[in-house]
Amino acid sequence: MALAGIPDPGMQVEKGRTALVITDPQNDFLSPKGVTWGVVGKSVVANNTVENIEALFKSAKSSGIPVFISPHYYYPHDHGWRFEGALEKLMHTIGMFDRKDALDTTGFAGSGADWLERYKKYIQDGETVVTSPHKVYGPETNDLVLQLRKRGIDKVILAGMSANLCTESHLRELLEQGFEVAVVKDATAAAQVEEGDGYAAAVVNFRFLANTVWTTQEAIQTMAGR
Repeated sequence: MALAGIPDPGMQVEKGRTALVITDPQNDFLSPKGVTWGVVGKSVVANNTVENIEALFKSAKSSGIPVFISPHYYYPHDHGWRFEGALEKLMHTIGMFDRKDALDTTGFAGSGADWLERYKKYIQDGETVVTSPHKVYGPETNDLVLQLRKRGIDKVILAGMSANLCTESHLRELLEQGFEVAVVKDATAAAQVEEGDGYAAAVVNFRFLANTVWTTQEAIQTMAGR
């Protein structure tokens, strides 16, 4: 099947080989109280992102598909970096994903770096794999690929925040590492600012790069074997 001249290779969900990967399901992106809500909120609401991510969690759990979370945390020593890209600079300036350190969780609960409250029952169920934090955008700086490989996973259903930054960067690296990746386009969102629409940019690249692009409903049906 081709769309606008670009093939759609598709991806078969195979139990034991497929995982759901969610990037940054955290308050600073997905809560109206989060530090980025002013620029991502419109996109989150338009896509029904919060509800769609939860629907993916529910479907994966009920279908026996393992769930992996790749979070974003910044510790005090990360604020000592001598150079930063544009959005890195912004994240550090606004205190996005800040934590006291890797071991001390004082003040973590309910903070911008914490999970959205409605997701905690899925993430903190003793089964979900939470990787070490990525530090810029992609999983090159954490152990996501190692954790997937050690479970025999080579197919990924990818969603989370934010579309043109961490989600797209995870897509690119996972493809380079030899994974098949299906992106769920309405279980993500991105900043929409005067200089550009991050979500629109990401959706174009998802289509160009991923093995396939699904809606949340399509992903749920595929995970359920329908």
